[in-house]
Amino acid sequence: MKLKEEPKLDFSLDAKSGVPFYKQIILQVEMAIADGRLEKGAQLPTVRSLAVDLSINPNTVARAYAEMEIRNIVVTQQGSGTFISDKKVSIDAIERERILSQISKEFLTKAASYGFSLEEILQNISDLGSEQQRKEE
Repeated sequence: MKLKEEPKLDFSLDAKSGVPFYKQIILQVEMAIADGRLEKGAQLPTVRSLAVDLSINPNTVARAYAEMEIRNIVVTQQGSGTFISDKKVSIDAIERERILSQISKEFLTKAASYGFSLEEILQNISDLGSEQQRKEE
């Protein structure tokens, strides 16, 4: 399999969600494939490097990778790494909306617990969006 540039995928785990970390990793990879951020042949980080980045046990990452290999989402080549397979992964609009809604509710609840108003939160998000857009240009 041909090596491609390492994907720009920032994994993020939520210990309070009740979803096991290995499942969160799988879902994030699936969403990245579905929306085109990860393409066939893209190499995932090594088990060890992702575990260090996320401050979790390497066995957790290995479990996620093994599960994705069973589902034919990734292919592991001994000595070379783990790569996105050619299997099509799609996540429908309803599921994407459900995930975004869950993330948003958790964020708003946490921000409100610190005393931030909805107006302050929206202004901050707008500012961050503008800053991100300038970086991409």
